[in-house]
Amino acid sequence: MNCEQKTRALELLSVSRETLSNLEIFESLLHKWNRSHNLVSSRTLTRDFWWRHVADSAQLLQNAPPEAKAWADIGSGAGFPGLVLAILLKDRSGALVHLIESDLRKCAFLRNVSRETGAAAIVHHGRAEEILNTIVPLEVITARAVASLAKLASWSLVSIENGATGLFLKGKDHAKELTGQGLPDTLQFSVAASVTDPQSSVVIVRRSRSSSPSTPNADHCPS
Repeated sequence: MNCEQKTRALELLSVSRETLSNLEIFESLLHKWNRSHNLVSSRTLTRDFWWRHVADSAQLLQNAPPEAKAWADIGSGAGFPGLVLAILLKDRSGALVHLIESDLRKCAFLRNVSRETGAAAIVHHGRAEEILNTIVPLEVITARAVASLAKLASWSLVSIENGATGLFLKGKDHAKELTGQGLPDTLQFSVAASVTDPQSSVVIVRRSRSSSPSTPNADHCPS
């Protein structure tokens, strides 16, 4: 464990003793599962869990609407950022983070950690483009290292046009994505500097003031 990284992360997070304990449970389970499932790079898990993964995920709370309760995380993988957020939101009354993941093994891991920590989470097995619009209403949609900004915006379009905020963690190439093709003109995009990596950013996506609320496509409605 990198104690310096953990200390930096906890100074940024300022969490309760119970929340710290739950994050440590998460870390322990991730080490255990990673031996056989290779959920994340072993090198970054040992060296950077607290700063690169936990603090990086937690910073999205600063960019979200105050007291937002209905969250969805696209491509949750090993739990970043969604499961970290679900642990941090555990004491927010009514809060729930929907973790969307297409890999069954990762879904099993997410459910295991959620049970052991009491995280405010529910796991959905499937693809974001098929599941996201069946979860209503939503206030915040998050993602990290899952897909291009154009794809994330497309999958989240209906929810964001209906008032949700998209918070997408992006690396150094975010400027190219913001000027690229395929971004809906009904959405507005802004950028906040990452607090954990000077080359990274949080792309914030909201409904354009001129756009109207949308109705989900019939193909995406729950049966």
